[in-house]
Amino acid sequence: MMSKGIGILLAVARLLMGQEADLVLTNGRIWTGSEKQPWAEALAIRRNRIVAAGSNEEVRALPGKRVIDLGGKLAVPGFNDAHIHFLSGALGRKAVDLIGARNLEEIQKRVAEFARAHPEAGWITGAGWEYGALPGQRLPRREDLDAAVKDRPVFLRAYDGHTGWANTKALETAGVTRSSRYDGFGEVARDAQGAPTGALKEGAQRLVEARIPQPGRGAKLEALEEAMRLAASLGITSIQNASGDAEEWGLYQELEKAGKLTLRARMAMSAGPRDVEPPGPAVKFVLDGVIETHTAAMIEPYADAPGVTGKASWEAAVFWEKVARFSAGGAQVWAHAIGDRAVRTALDAFSKAGSRGKRHRIEHIETVASDDVPRFAKLGVLASMMPIHGDPGTAEVWSRAVGEKRLPLAFAWRSLEQAGARLVFSSDWPATISLDPMRGLHCAVNRRTLEGQPAGGWVPEQRVSLETALRAYTAGGAFASFEEKVKGKLEPGMLADVVVLSQDLFRMDAMEIGRTKVEMTVFDGRVVYDRGGEGR
Repeated sequence: MMSKGIGILLAVARLLMGQEADLVLTNGRIWTGSEKQPWAEALAIRRNRIVAAGSNEEVRALPGKRVIDLGGKLAVPGFNDAHIHFLSGALGRKAVDLIGARNLEEIQKRVAEFARAHPEAGWITGAGWEYGALPGQRLPRREDLDAAVKDRPVFLRAYDGHTGWANTKALETAGVTRSSRYDGFGEVARDAQGAPTGALKEGAQRLVEARIPQPGRGAKLEALEEAMRLAASLGITSIQNASGDAEEWGLYQELEKAGKLTLRARMAMSAGPRDVEPPGPAVKFVLDGVIETHTAAMIEPYADAPGVTGKASWEAAVFWEKVARFSAGGAQVWAHAIGDRAVRTALDAFSKAGSRGKRHRIEHIETVASDDVPRFAKLGVLASMMPIHGDPGTAEVWSRAVGEKRLPLAFAWRSLEQAGARLVFSSDWPATISLDPMRGLHCAVNRRTLEGQPAGGWVPEQRVSLETALRAYTAGGAFASFEEKVKGKLEPGMLADVVVLSQDLFRMDAMEIGRTKVEMTVFDGRVVYDRGGEGR
């Protein structure tokens, strides 16, 4: 921290230049994220920028139009959810919420209750069911949903978004029959007689989704505004959409022009084999599926499915050529890769394209071969990962599929960090059990459920420190979007995005991190969420 005398002189100099602060936060424990000055007691904000960070005495030398006493609470940079599907999550909040449903009976109950409460709904949709909640951890069946709602079509997506579940009425409405085929990356699950069971893997979900009526632009804007209020209550001040198109991007631009945007949005446009040129400055490719349904591309067969290694959605050579073309065109490439073979394919592509300085990213990286761990740092490829996906409460089916041999590198945050990789953390909402960064921090630091089980943690050697996790949720995201010079830290000159927490994460039992609440969120220099309400 700068000396008291120098700080006062700087404050006086700013005062003489007319740098009056619009907002001053005092009497706090402020983790700035800065290597030069990691801690401060107070911040001064003018318009949307931080103009001073230091001791109470230093910052109070600046006149402030509004002063908020933090009462000793911890403040950190605004959270940057660097891999999210925000519009999808926003619209999903109006559907059946199946997060936390631990068995089939609970799922059926929620679906039936939602249907009774919404008699006007032509389709019943929802998301959030977990593979481990089904009897024998099998795939879902249409009869399971028929028992809850039979007279209207029902379609539910798994919590990871990679498997759909339709009732009989939905299959009939969509025309999915014994003779239906899906030629892309995905599969219609069938019974012994060849009839569709109601489970649709990966892209095959589109066979049903294409028949579900879509909301209009007005409904989408309303959903985004509601979701932004939720994000503010969780301290999220920046998002990076992991898929989308020009129409969706236009929604954020409209909100920004209207002065309604309460988070900073970036987007990687979805791209596929037919795209000749990059559809935007950042593009996302999907290389494989997920572990639980054996659609992730693995080097060795799944432990619970001998001979099955998953099917990559791209031929390696074709993907390499596409990455080289888009990278040469100046695009940042995001590669969804969950299985270790898909991760290797992505690294090979970036190696061939020349990735240094491009900040290309690999998303998820749930498994990785030991030989590939050091390649991230060598190639300058960002490890974009979701700690919440490593919650032990959802890991039983995942662990059985991966097997003991590969388990030590499950969600290998610590191994990648030690090898010099830059970690970038996010939620993947709504393909997740929680949007809350506190739950993500809890998983990253503890590798245990909120209830504390299993004892000792799940693959505890991959835990990271609190400071590492915080950086990955703040400065890491800023670096990933080429914005490290303006956000991710609480330093003079940086954008004023600040989160005040109910507990001091650095001075408490780490198992309480996931129960911490956001007290206040400052976005762009203004308070957009205040848990305490009046009195600030």
